[in-house]
Amino acid sequence: MPVLPRRTVLQGLVVAAAGCAAPSATRAPAPRPGPGLPLGAQLGDARAGAVTVWGKADRASRLVVEWSEDPRLLKGVRRVEGPALTGASDFTGVVDLTGLPAGRELHVRVLAEDGGRAGEAWQGRFLTAPDAARDVHFAWSADVCGQGWGINPEWGGYRGYAAVRALRPDFFLHVGDAIYADNPLLPEVRLPDGRVWKNHVTPAKSKVAETLDELRGNFAYNLLDEHLRAFVKEVPIAYQWDDHEVRNNWYPGRSLAADPRYTQVSDEGVLGARARQAFFDYAPVGGAARAEGRIHRQLAYGPHLDVFIPDVRAFRGPNTTNRQERPGPETTFLGRAQLDGLKAALAASTATWKVIATSMPLGLIVADGKHEDGHHMEAWANGPGAPLGRELELAELLSFLKARKVRNVLFLTADVHYPAAHHYHPDRARFRDFDPFWEFVAGPLHAGTFGPNPLDETFGPEVRWHRPGTVMNAAPWDGQQYFGSVRIAGKTGALTVALHDLTGAALHQVELEPLS
Repeated sequence: MPVLPRRTVLQGLVVAAAGCAAPSATRAPAPRPGPGLPLGAQLGDARAGAVTVWGKADRASRLVVEWSEDPRLLKGVRRVEGPALTGASDFTGVVDLTGLPAGRELHVRVLAEDGGRAGEAWQGRFLTAPDAARDVHFAWSADVCGQGWGINPEWGGYRGYAAVRALRPDFFLHVGDAIYADNPLLPEVRLPDGRVWKNHVTPAKSKVAETLDELRGNFAYNLLDEHLRAFVKEVPIAYQWDDHEVRNNWYPGRSLAADPRYTQVSDEGVLGARARQAFFDYAPVGGAARAEGRIHRQLAYGPHLDVFIPDVRAFRGPNTTNRQERPGPETTFLGRAQLDGLKAALAASTATWKVIATSMPLGLIVADGKHEDGHHMEAWANGPGAPLGRELELAELLSFLKARKVRNVLFLTADVHYPAAHHYHPDRARFRDFDPFWEFVAGPLHAGTFGPNPLDETFGPEVRWHRPGTVMNAAPWDGQQYFGSVRIAGKTGALTVALHDLTGAALHQVELEPLS
């Protein structure tokens, strides 16, 4: 049975009985312990020559990271003093380790220091990005602590992280919904069959998150899980955000008026800004992306792999029927600047494989309720026919890739809470100006299971495999939690995608040879 982390609080001193010491005797005060890391640390954004290290202290201090190739961190240790950790960031911060040797296992020690004093250190390990062709292995999934399924100590916590960790990937892509800020937890959830799911509940998870502290508390809650804490000691995570980092089906400007649970904030723009700050406070996003305050970024991981992480939330227009014939504010999904930047980066990439990790699937219809003008859409897809609405951006991207002969582009997605393998081909499509490609869907990692969603024929998708939930909102202990893995052979560049369940078993596998 897992034991949740506990913090020992010094509440007072027991006074010795009279006569045990002379009345005039004085004792030196006990030395104040150095600042600690109550939630440990995280590794993130592994990329060429660099990795980002995150930490959270229990008081004002400075983040310090030491690294070496020596597992004991006794020889060849490099020390990097990071930022001051203050209340403005909830005592969190990051250090970018740069100039790292390529393709080596490195060990890191993380401390919070104050005046030369430090509490217990955190120690982890990771594999740096290669600069020559070698085997590469990474994993992806999404959706943690959703639909009322939180940390259940009796069942075993977030077992999905343990399953991924057992495969020892080089890094992990968390493709959105890292938290469910709009999904409070109950201490117990009674199922129709009589079973009772028991959640560990904190104040931040007892209601919808509205304040900055409550949003931060949702991220902090996940780090109470023993499996995630073990995971982040060995696997760098590259985080993407989606809607539940704010609230369900969020887009900038969406009103909160119809949701009576929100009583402390009435402006969705304020909630979105707070959610963005909480994301950067707790996610180990590094490099130029953090400096520029953007979530979309590119991670170069050796000659065989470039990973592109777009932001499909911050620049999108409102959810509508998504049937507009011409581009405009309502058809925006990535936004002009981000779309142009993504196209340029893909064209400039010399990596064998270009992986686009997008938090929303391309060809699955994800609805956002029925309205007076019809069913509104949440994702790219909108129904049969030629590209319309948000699909105009996708059509532009796919046509560009074909025209510029950008080969070996792979989409890894999530959001729909079941795994799937989709193949897209112009021969099956209403829009045909693109090269065939694959999209793989994974998740949830620890949330309710659903599906299947209907396919949109516009870009010619075909379901090659999927495994929807057996019941709506299946609980994690039903075993219907999923993640994906990608292996690239160093010698040939051949790529294998597998979709796994909680046991780690590969349920479906696709092998792809790179095109020249």
